[in-house]
Amino acid sequence: MTVRPSNPGLATFTDSLRRNRGQIVAHWSEWVGHRMAQAPHIHRPTVERHLALMVDVIVELSGPLRRHATELWFSVCEAYGQVAAARGLAAGEVVEELQQLRELLIHELSDTVAVLTPRQAMAAVLRLNRTMDRGLAHAVVGYTDALVETLLNRRGVPIVASQPEEDEVLQRLEHLEDELTQLRGKSQS
Repeated sequence: MTVRPSNPGLATFTDSLRRNRGQIVAHWSEWVGHRMAQAPHIHRPTVERHLALMVDVIVELSGPLRRHATELWFSVCEAYGQVAAARGLAAGEVVEELQQLRELLIHELSDTVAVLTPRQAMAAVLRLNRTMDRGLAHAVVGYTDALVETLLNRRGVPIVASQPEEDEVLQRLEHLEDELTQLRGKSQS
């Protein structure tokens, strides 16, 4: 696996993301938590775990393994869209939740971006926005796939869909977390 060194601006951005990770996850979890009453079969700790995983993958996307983390980012976002469908969210609400993450990232990282050279700051902000845009697209794909699968399983008859069990969601989440662990292990070797 090829590890590409990060430019100094991107390295500063990554360090700031790591330092602020807990705060970003906490604020995003609190915001999303207010919407959790719609899907009591998907427990809040499971959704919060997914939110933390997404932020962790964003950290890797700004580090030396960013190219290898891209596919994981897409998978994590698609899974988030599928869980959002199970939570009973509308497609626009999935977008809104990821937009909230973008706003939190911009807010939490604004001091870091301010100390970078203008060129480095622009590159970091553009990379973050591109990452969020692509993640958003994959979350909507996951959401749409879940709805289409539900319709096909019901022979096109729009009736109440069976929701994925918490165990299925946790299994998928654990698999994605394992992929992130493996990715991080490769960067250290």
